[in-house]
Amino acid sequence: MLCLSQNPTDEPKQSEACRCNTPTTVRRSSQPQQGPEQTLKDNTAETSKESTAAKWLNTSVKPDNIPYEKPPESAINNLELFDKICGSMIGLAIGDAMGAHVEFRPRAFLEQNPVNDLNGGGTWSLEAGQWTDDTSMALCLAASLIVKKGFNAYDQLVRYKWWWRQGYMSSTGKCFDIGKSTKASLDLFVSRQHKFQEQHKIGDFKQLDSLSDELSKQFDTNCSNKNVDSNGALMRLTPVVLFYCQSESGTYAIHFAGESARITHGGEKAVDACRYYASLIYAVIKGRSKAEILDPLFYKRHFDMGWFSDKQLHPDIARVAEGSYRQKDRNEIKAGSMAEEALEAALWAFYNDDDSFRVGVLKCVNLGDDTDTVAAIYGQLAGAYYGAGQLPMKWIQQIYAKNFITCIGDWLCYEGAQWWQTKKTK
Repeated sequence: MLCLSQNPTDEPKQSEACRCNTPTTVRRSSQPQQGPEQTLKDNTAETSKESTAAKWLNTSVKPDNIPYEKPPESAINNLELFDKICGSMIGLAIGDAMGAHVEFRPRAFLEQNPVNDLNGGGTWSLEAGQWTDDTSMALCLAASLIVKKGFNAYDQLVRYKWWWRQGYMSSTGKCFDIGKSTKASLDLFVSRQHKFQEQHKIGDFKQLDSLSDELSKQFDTNCSNKNVDSNGALMRLTPVVLFYCQSESGTYAIHFAGESARITHGGEKAVDACRYYASLIYAVIKGRSKAEILDPLFYKRHFDMGWFSDKQLHPDIARVAEGSYRQKDRNEIKAGSMAEEALEAALWAFYNDDDSFRVGVLKCVNLGDDTDTVAAIYGQLAGAYYGAGQLPMKWIQQIYAKNFITCIGDWLCYEGAQWWQTKKTK
């Protein structure tokens, strides 16, 4: 069982709460300190619609320096759920970090130089355990769900922009790895923000990052064209499922998984890969076995149950859902940048991992090419299935900002429970 320290004295205190939905800067003293100094700028009043976590999730410091706080009711009270949620988040980060140093390396190189452990250096010259855009964007998505107490596409784009331009939620403090489709979507988002500023006569451009819910609903957040089918949305998916996993049906998780993709990856296959994968993560959190979720009839059964809201999967994604990977050997699996390829590769590894996260994540990385993303996609599902307690402890200890990531899992569980309770009583 992976546990975040629950001793309040172990967590830094804030001298001033940041209440605005704008990334703020923690000013540092030149003197050595035991923890980050928490002097945060505050320009606007906190809205009741934002989580109390906004005061530290809107900061621009590196994740390991964010003065996080545990939620009022910790998910640790539900150990099984907490283990699965944290397993999915940490599993994503392990997969990302595991593949980072050999990202873009061809399969032939990995056949001669197989990865057997969590290493640093390589493609991005990172320390062992540091992660790339996959985890950064997942943390941006998670932060938005927590702060906004639910799905807010505009706020998600704002946080992705913060990451791209300011290094928000980056393991290095900078955005050093961004996909072409994601960058194109964020360029379009910023362009639309400028036009929106002119149309609504908003004086300070920074105010565009904290629009009221009423104004943000007038903003077109679909910032991708409809032929973008790469894997950049699938790699960051799991926070959506973890937030909505306490609902009684997979419908919410699946719907919002698709919507989370659409804002940057609008192709039908990219969207449907997220919808299908969300159904698997949701199912394992609810206790389904590997055999059940990988059954070729899983999708059909749950479509008939209404999980997919009468919207069929794209035929190419349905082919994967029906088990295209089950009879393929390693040489037939592509670990490319397309959503369909990455989905199939991750499921192939999960199907063939001998019930071991270690075996599965190394299978992903040693496929070559988009190593970090395929391994991160695998890690989301496998981490939820095996739970944090079954992940290699040596690797967990190496993961950058592991306690912060665990805390994010705790908050996703808490705010997700609050959302579901409100939904049930309406």
